[in-house]
Amino acid sequence: MIKIEDIHFKYEGVYTALRGVSIQIDQGERVAIVGTNGAGKTTLVKHMNGLLRPQRGHVFLKDRDTKHMSVAEIARTVGLVFQSPDHQLFLDSVEKEVVFGLRNLGYSAKEAEERCHNTLSRLGLEGFADRSPFTLSGGERKRVALASVLATEPKVLALDEPTIGQDAKQKKLLAELLSEMNDAGCTVVVVTHDIEFVVEFFPRTVAMSGGLIVGDGKTESLLSNEAIIDLSSLSAPQTTLAASALRKKFPEVSNRITSVSDLEEIIVRLVGGL
Repeated sequence: MIKIEDIHFKYEGVYTALRGVSIQIDQGERVAIVGTNGAGKTTLVKHMNGLLRPQRGHVFLKDRDTKHMSVAEIARTVGLVFQSPDHQLFLDSVEKEVVFGLRNLGYSAKEAEERCHNTLSRLGLEGFADRSPFTLSGGERKRVALASVLATEPKVLALDEPTIGQDAKQKKLLAELLSEMNDAGCTVVVVTHDIEFVVEFFPRTVAMSGGLIVGDGKTESLLSNEAIIDLSSLSAPQTTLAASALRKKFPEVSNRITSVSDLEEIIVRLVGGL
């Protein structure tokens, strides 16, 4: 469980990123954090894994205040995949990148190698082990950065804009992988602007604006709330826009439709009733 109590954080000489944020994320949840650029999303998840420490307030991991934990200790529980893989990768081969973190956590060379190859295979990177990450495309580098964290099997996995640079096939693969990890008990937290990705795969959404949480709840309710959409400078899901168009002719259509399956059900019912 991650419990954050009234945290404040200011980048000196730049701006105040967090203005008293409180949130609890329970073990096994899948949570998306959305909002405009500068809302405080990335700063918030960096507090979850100890890269940043609150200037006021507290962050707890399983009731332990992270102010009394080292970054390495926190990293055993919370893995973070950065938005830019170039901020995370530094070795001259994909295999070395993935093995590095495992060895630092105390895994033997043999076990680290096995975990590395298994993870690369799951992400469709099995043929890239000997390649330099810096010869790969942006999307491929992003998957290497993800592999370096996934291989350690963190209890909490936080990802910053994981779908940027990924095609539809890779986004589906990512969603299946995150769902698989979540089913196994891993807590998944994603910072993203990809609203369609959120709608399909995340039951809970947190909306941020100006360093504050302005909405927190079930995704279908939050992303169909016009006030929160406007306050967070978000785009409504395409399914919600389609439902709104249908509602003009068919008032019985709910204004809280966000998933494709719910929209399909409504259309089938309407067609059947004509």
